[in-house]
Amino acid sequence: MGRAVIEAVLGLSDARLVAALEQKGNAHIGRDAGEAAGKPCGIKIADDIESAIAGSNVLVDFTRPEGTLAHLEACRKRGVGLVIGTTGFSPGQKKTIENAAREIAIAMAPNFSVGVNVALKLIEVAAKTLGKGYDVEVLEAHHRHKVDAPSGTALRMGEVAAQALGRDLAQCAVFGREGVTGERKDETIGFATVRGGDIVGDHTVMLVGSGERLEITHRAWSRANYAQGALRAARFIQGRKAGFYDMWDVLGLR
Repeated sequence: MGRAVIEAVLGLSDARLVAALEQKGNAHIGRDAGEAAGKPCGIKIADDIESAIAGSNVLVDFTRPEGTLAHLEACRKRGVGLVIGTTGFSPGQKKTIENAAREIAIAMAPNFSVGVNVALKLIEVAAKTLGKGYDVEVLEAHHRHKVDAPSGTALRMGEVAAQALGRDLAQCAVFGREGVTGERKDETIGFATVRGGDIVGDHTVMLVGSGERLEITHRAWSRANYAQGALRAARFIQGRKAGFYDMWDVLGLR
C-alpha cells in the first residue's frame, strides 16, 4: 500500500510527496521513494516520524496498530492530519484514536476503495429494506500474508448490516463454524475467511431469505483504488477542523 500511495501521489498536480516512512532496519531505508514505481522523486525513504511530518499537512498511514499509534501521537503533537488505513485495532486502541480526533482531523476506514464504500451503503439499504426475515453472511478472501481475520472491511460490512437491523455485532457475530453447530440462530451474522496466494481483496455479503438470495460483492485486483481513495480522504481533511471522519463523510454518503 505504501508503494501504491506513493505512485498515486506522484501522479497528482494538487499534492506533493514530502516524506516516505518505513520501520527501523528496513532494507529500503535511504532509497528513492519513487524508485519502485519507476518515478524517482528525490525523496528518500526514512524511519524518523518527527522529521517526516515536519513539513507535512497530512500523513497517510497503512501500517500495523502499534505503528499507527506511534504516528498518531507524533501527528497530534504537531497538528498534522492523519489518514488511517490500518486494521486490527483493539477497542481500546480505537478509543485512543477517537480521543486524538478532538485535537486533529483524522479520516479512518477499514477500506478506502470508493467501490467498497458504495457497497457498504448498498448493504445498509438492503438490510433495512429486507429486514429480519433474511439471514446475513459475510465472506472475504485475501492474500496469504494478511495477518488479521476477518478483514476490517468484512467486519465493517457486518457492522453496517447489524446497525441497519438494530443489532449489536459484538453480540450477534459468529466467526466460523465447525462440527455439530445446531440450527442457525435468527439474529446472528456469520463470517467466513479465506487466505491464499495474492488475492488483493474479495468481499461478499449474502442476505438469504426464503426462496431468494441477494449478494453484494466487491472484488479488487489492484491496490491502486485503495490509494486513490486514501488520497481523496487526505484532500478532505486538509485544512478541516479536528474531528473523526470516515469514507462516508469523504464521499457524502451520510
